[in-house]
Amino acid sequence: MIQYSNIHQTSNFSVLSVSFEKADVETRGKFAFFDENIKNFVARIHDEDLGDAFVVSTCNRTEIYTTSNNYLLVAEEYCKTIGVNLSDFLPFANILTKEEALQHLFRVAAGLESQIIGDFEIIGQIKKAYARFKKERQNSNPYLERSINSAIQISKRIKNETAISNGAASVSYAAVHYILNNQKRLTEKNILLLGVGEIGQNTVENLVKHIYQPKIKIANRTQETAEKISEKYKIPHIDYADFDKELQNTDILIVATGAKTPIINKSHFQNGRETLVIDLSIPRNVDKDVSELDHVTLIDVDVLSKQIQQTIQQREKEIPKAEKIIKEMTKDFLEWEKKRKLAPNIHHFKAVLKNMERNEMHNFYRKNKYINITDMELSDKMIQKITNRFAKYIIDNPLKAEEISKLMHEILVEQPNNEFNEKH
Repeated sequence: MIQYSNIHQTSNFSVLSVSFEKADVETRGKFAFFDENIKNFVARIHDEDLGDAFVVSTCNRTEIYTTSNNYLLVAEEYCKTIGVNLSDFLPFANILTKEEALQHLFRVAAGLESQIIGDFEIIGQIKKAYARFKKERQNSNPYLERSINSAIQISKRIKNETAISNGAASVSYAAVHYILNNQKRLTEKNILLLGVGEIGQNTVENLVKHIYQPKIKIANRTQETAEKISEKYKIPHIDYADFDKELQNTDILIVATGAKTPIINKSHFQNGRETLVIDLSIPRNVDKDVSELDHVTLIDVDVLSKQIQQTIQQREKEIPKAEKIIKEMTKDFLEWEKKRKLAPNIHHFKAVLKNMERNEMHNFYRKNKYINITDMELSDKMIQKITNRFAKYIIDNPLKAEEISKLMHEILVEQPNNEFNEKH
């Protein structure tokens, strides 16, 4: 019998997660993963024959998902790639395996594991992360493909069937929420946004939506990107080279860049102007010693997440509905996996029946010189019905699958062959 490869299945699926639950902003920053690391990491795990893995790295979490049967070796290669020790990484990592790992992926995609419950920005980040690794690997992993697609479907269903995302409370919205609650005469304030990646764009969208005619300017290291966002939201942009000059006239600075080390420090705020600085970056892109200046207020993502507890309390009431959807979709996923695992057995069984059909049809035609189309259609239906019965039985009784498949092979293939050989 054809054996099913167990390389890509739930029994080998695992996740190592460093998130806000165990690690503060500074610690999460040490383990952050950047696009430039992908090529090296993929090469490392495949040179060591460790299977497939991809990394999701956001402001709230860095997670390694893998179908390797040795997740610690994958974690070790990850740590080598980003330049940290495994012994420093593991104390902050939650490690989940098998079905727990699968459910964790689904809960993350659903926004249930976000620092702000119901924050659906994460599903876009998961999709992009897997796509980048898939492109580098230059092939797909059927198990990961299906799990990502299931995660996307779960996210869509929860968005549509629950109120868990009501009262928008993403990290980008939380920044705007903080500004609305803590700044007066907002129409007079000069707002400067540095960095227009996904979080930066979401922040611009919320600023435009919630502040009447805001005085916003954007800056980005890549001028072309800044121009596109500027045109999309009808707001001015400045050259990155003019950032320091513009900052001197800024009341609110929002930093949403992706640098590895702080790019904003005390030297940027020497004019004594009262300035609110919101750092949405992980790792920190604003040096924390900026908060030592009396005229500067520094807010990071951990502070922002505490600002919207009322919204969170309303969302928490929707969690049971979301968990019910995850339970249903997890069951569907595991059923798919069972079918996929037993597909070779099912295909073999059907192929045997089709071979018997061909032989009988051939014999019938030799004797009668014709075959009725209706009889052929009826035969096809019978074969499919018998195959469906066989498939259902071995899926419902997976421990008996090999035994039953072998028995069917003996009855339908070996026994007729033996009888034929005895006669001839």
